[in-house]
Amino acid sequence: MSSEQTWLATGSLMVIAVVALGVTLRYARPVLVPFVLAFLLYTLVSPILDLQVIRLKVPRPIAVGITLLIVLVILGVILVFVNQAVQAIVSTAGRYSDSMVNLVRQVFSDIKEWGIELDQGRIISDLQKRIPKLVGDTFGAIMGFSSAVLFVVIFLIFLLIGRNPRVVSSGIYADVDEKIRKYIGTKAVISMATGLLVWVTLSLFGLELAGVFGIFAFLLNFIPSIGSIIATLLPIPIAVAQFENAWLIFAVVAVPGAIQMSIGNVIEPKLLGEGLQLHPVVILLALSFWGLLWGVVGMFLAVPMTAIIRIILMQFDTLRPVGRLLAGELPGLKQ
Repeated sequence: MSSEQTWLATGSLMVIAVVALGVTLRYARPVLVPFVLAFLLYTLVSPILDLQVIRLKVPRPIAVGITLLIVLVILGVILVFVNQAVQAIVSTAGRYSDSMVNLVRQVFSDIKEWGIELDQGRIISDLQKRIPKLVGDTFGAIMGFSSAVLFVVIFLIFLLIGRNPRVVSSGIYADVDEKIRKYIGTKAVISMATGLLVWVTLSLFGLELAGVFGIFAFLLNFIPSIGSIIATLLPIPIAVAQFENAWLIFAVVAVPGAIQMSIGNVIEPKLLGEGLQLHPVVILLALSFWGLLWGVVGMFLAVPMTAIIRIILMQFDTLRPVGRLLAGELPGLKQ
């Protein structure tokens, strides 16, 4: 068999394997998503457990309980803020829905003066139906995520119980542990700073629900590139309904957008350093792939999951070219 036929056969088997893996991941989503979230949390908080056992000489069962309590407090705070944000949106949805409808009526009135006829009643009716539905879907998704926290905590308990702080890890696991912990920790700090700055900025402009958009900026910052764009555009309907000054509406979008662009393109790369060695195109493809399999949660997990896959691929000579490809190194090109 020629080398060309060998590569063709190998490529075909890889395609079949990826499809089979995708079907498996999709089918096992209710179990795998909480487990992956628990593993990432475990990677982030395991140094706290190690510190208590090795340095502070705390008995391991007590150290596990303290570590778990810290995680529960953090998750509880996040859920409380998200819940308040959703309630604020639900409570104001009707008012802003009416404002948007009035704005659309004004736009249709201007368009009609230009001689363009549109079905105003049908479009407004669709708008009145879609805004509450969108709010309800968002609320349902967040409540579904909240219920999944229980399974995440259960997995996390068993992972922490099974950890021996005195065992020094090496190989693939050590590489995954170090890089993923650095990425998640740095990303969490950067996301908190981004959300705080967005909240302060929008509050200075006098935009209602500024705190809500700050929370969304914090959460969406975990989704590379796309998340920041969505967080920047989210305040537009509220700004259009609240302000009449076009420059003020533009500023509500431009200033937070500039903040997120500066943090994402200047500060974050310096803090992450070498990072996870994933090409930007690969990150976008990973967002599409994991989002297709696991929905919005998959987009949050896309980068760490793809990075873990790349680290594993780099351990095997046969699969190393694929790992280099994920980093943007094309075959036959010297870096």
